[in-house]
Amino acid sequence: MPVNLPLPDLATLHPIAGVRIGVTEAGIRKANRKDLTVVLIDEGASVSGVFTSNRFCAAPVQLCREHLLTQKAIRAMVINTGNANAGTGADGLSRARSTCAAVAKRLGVDADQVLPFSTGVIMETLPIDRIEAGLDAAIADAKADNWLKAAEGIMTTDTQPKAFGVHGLVGGKQVSVSGISKGAGMIRPNMATMLGFIATDANVDQSVMKQLALELAEGSFNRVTVDGDTSTNDSLVVIASNKAGNTPVTSLDSADGQALKALMLEVARKLAQAIVRDGEGATKFISVVVEGGRNAEECRKVAYAIAHSPLVKTAFYASDPNLGRILAAVGYAGIDDLDQSQIELFLDDVHVATQGGRNPAYREEDGQRVMKQSEITVRVGLGRGDATDTVWTCDFSHEYVTINADYRS
Repeated sequence: MPVNLPLPDLATLHPIAGVRIGVTEAGIRKANRKDLTVVLIDEGASVSGVFTSNRFCAAPVQLCREHLLTQKAIRAMVINTGNANAGTGADGLSRARSTCAAVAKRLGVDADQVLPFSTGVIMETLPIDRIEAGLDAAIADAKADNWLKAAEGIMTTDTQPKAFGVHGLVGGKQVSVSGISKGAGMIRPNMATMLGFIATDANVDQSVMKQLALELAEGSFNRVTVDGDTSTNDSLVVIASNKAGNTPVTSLDSADGQALKALMLEVARKLAQAIVRDGEGATKFISVVVEGGRNAEECRKVAYAIAHSPLVKTAFYASDPNLGRILAAVGYAGIDDLDQSQIELFLDDVHVATQGGRNPAYREEDGQRVMKQSEITVRVGLGRGDATDTVWTCDFSHEYVTINADYRS
């Protein structure tokens, strides 16, 4: 079961004018499950995205990058689950192109105005015939209020759908933001093994969309890790349908730009944290906060060292306050001139280590009390400056091994 993750609230999943979503069962890998989603985007929208840093990226990622570079208006997205179309070489690229062409033909647009996305098993041939056979039903199902259905349609090992939305004011006009994501394993920043789609009806100039997508990813999905593995298929797409009637946002540094970013970042962070809360086999949600760094980069370096450590993560699963493992991770994080005598370590309100050694007032039972909680904050002070940063992660359980051992079954 996910860690303190409520099911999506339909009341907050606002329809976005100019965006319609359709979902169907195409039998891509398993029968009787939603596995093919189309997103139809009205003319005049602004679209951008960010993608995995994995050099062995999947065919749909390569094609998305190619299509966005044409600077043509994106009019549709097609998403399949069950098959990642990764590690499939030239044939995989050809099949991704065929998918885009099939969608484009049905909508009367160009193939490079369609963005394809795939998630699932790597190194298996994409069943393009099943996808094409399911497209008519998916398109016929397209509605503005299908966000929850789409969240269900992109799941793989997720135990529940992930979807959030908000309302807010931008330039004196009420705007809506809704988003969905999927991901539970093979999660590591830049980006996680995840798909994320966030849309707003706000009016946003295309010139700032790439920056908006990057900043949203940096403040959310690039702050989560489940197991340290960076996937081949990670994608975050941001859509502004430009229907809300606000004065176009042309700078994220403006008051309107900051207001819009805050709304969209709220949704992005909820989606990113939902991935960690639903991490494969997770029983605990852990915030790793590193303070007192010379810059944010070295704070993140320490936070990731802690969050990626199997020894730390298994100790959290066992509720075992074997906290020397955290100090060891701080030490090997890669800060060559780190002064261990300045290190402070807290578990929630419990002061564990001070000046690089065990706090004389620390008691094992206090550490164990915190470790038994389902939500825990690890706070590390470096004593080097004023920078701070945060990463969200989860524990490692027996179930993580079981899920990944049986994934292809």
